[in-house]
Amino acid sequence: MDTTDQRLLSLLRHDGRRSISDLATELALSRATVRARIERMEQRGEIVGYTVILRADAVCMPVRGITLIEVEGKAATRVTDILSGFVEVGAVHTTNGRWDLVVELGADSLTDLDRVLQRIRHIPGVTASETNLLLATPHTTRARL
Repeated sequence: MDTTDQRLLSLLRHDGRRSISDLATELALSRATVRARIERMEQRGEIVGYTVILRADAVCMPVRGITLIEVEGKAATRVTDILSGFVEVGAVHTTNGRWDLVVELGADSLTDLDRVLQRIRHIPGVTASETNLLLATPHTTRARL
């Protein structure tokens, strides 16, 4: 993958519905070249699909954080299922090391975030947690609306 393919992927990550003509203009390439590059990346499995991003998923909450969670025994699946029902939870990741789960949170205020953290601490099986606030995001590959 060369730098042109990388630039093309970056443009598609931010707007997967952008027209071939717009992409070609932005990259100073012909439409046929852009189309061929996209098809080649799809065939090689570098592009595996396209998706819809809902406004609710793309709009950042003003207060964001990462919560590290320790879970007792084999409760990780049950805890993950409960966390998945929280509207403030953007993602739940399993991990290794001291913490069992890493949870991405978003809330409208610090007070709202505190309420969510209290709810998390009361989930049966959660034995410890640590939260870090996210102050800024200088780079992301998520869609921007």
